[in-house]
Amino acid sequence: MLRASFYTLGCRLNQYETKVIQDHLEQAGYTIVPYGEEADLGIINTCTVTREADAKCRNMIRKFIRRNPDAFTVVIGCYSQSGYKEIASIPGVDVIIGNQDKMNVLKYVGTRKNDVPVIIRERISRDDFTMSFVGELPFENRANLKIQDGCDFMCSFCIIPYVRGRARSRDFDNLMEEARTLVSRGIGEMVLTGVNIGTYDSGGRDMLALVDELNAINGLNRLRISSIEPTTIPEALFERMRDPDHALLPYLHIPLQAGTDKVLSDMKRRYDLGAFLEFINKAHAAVPGICIGTDIMVGFPGETRENFEHTCKIFLENPFAYSHVFAYSEREGTPAARRADQIPVNERNRRCNELRRLSAKKRFDFMESYLGKTVEVLFEKPREDRWPGYTDNFIRVVVSSEEPLLNKTRKVRLKNIAADYMEGDVLS
Repeated sequence: MLRASFYTLGCRLNQYETKVIQDHLEQAGYTIVPYGEEADLGIINTCTVTREADAKCRNMIRKFIRRNPDAFTVVIGCYSQSGYKEIASIPGVDVIIGNQDKMNVLKYVGTRKNDVPVIIRERISRDDFTMSFVGELPFENRANLKIQDGCDFMCSFCIIPYVRGRARSRDFDNLMEEARTLVSRGIGEMVLTGVNIGTYDSGGRDMLALVDELNAINGLNRLRISSIEPTTIPEALFERMRDPDHALLPYLHIPLQAGTDKVLSDMKRRYDLGAFLEFINKAHAAVPGICIGTDIMVGFPGETRENFEHTCKIFLENPFAYSHVFAYSEREGTPAARRADQIPVNERNRRCNELRRLSAKKRFDFMESYLGKTVEVLFEKPREDRWPGYTDNFIRVVVSSEEPLLNKTRKVRLKNIAADYMEGDVLS
């Protein structure tokens, strides 16, 4: 029996797509083995959001080939779409597939010719789509559900519309079929994923209609929205989040990117700072216990020290629980990369580290507000006899328990903070 190994870089969307490909390979007779073990086929699903992501992709490709010099090596995804020439220069790569055709990877296994990688890099369709899924791989208790792909917003720093294509939605009936299959297999939590999920629109059904239709599936207990653009969020979601009988969880991850109107304008973001802050404060007031996370990019071309300090001030003074902090990275072909006022890389990294320290403090403060409280936690696979899981508002919790807790929801009294998670005692 042939053995296949995967390595996935980047976002939840990549993770979802890898799961589907794994599923199809198992149905074709492959055994899926952990990355790093000997394999006959290696598939690296890539990310290209930053230069660092590109470099990590190349490193993981080379690592697989060194470990498995006789294996068939396929590189797929976003970096394959934009950086196919760099990937083709790596000895041992057999096939490079961009985003349009990567889900058909099995069709290309065994197609290398004359020691030169086969490159499949078709123009990305603008049509709405369906996903072919088999549905027999054992997902863990939190499953990603792809509802959308691509983006039309064209922020000046972002390469994603060039490598993922323009916005398109998944056929409603097709995604509902997968959702019902996941629930029938005992999935405890479903996470809606895509590039710009708030733009979902299939057959007149928008994001709000989709959330309500998913909530109506008998047995779906938790529904979480992944990262979503601020201008695409209907406020009607708030009432769903605070309704104890609705599956939608009190959690939003909304990219801010910068805390000044000047930088937001330079980034070609579709909101100003005042509108963004008004929205998140309204969400904070409307939904008790909501966790609001964000993305912030530092070191964007032309960002002054004063701009950066104002971003820090905005982050500290508003109801954010944490931030994913990124240093700006030039992406060839984007307007921002052509600007002459680039910030030195060492300064970008200094700002990044400074804001990450502030984010760690905010995350600690958010968790501290839950000390002594009783919460419900959905538990995942144990690690060294300890059971990790998440609250509805995305606090990571770890407990000790002799009772098997996989995919079970239990009440837990939170008693202390340890690094980036909380510890507690299981009550019931």
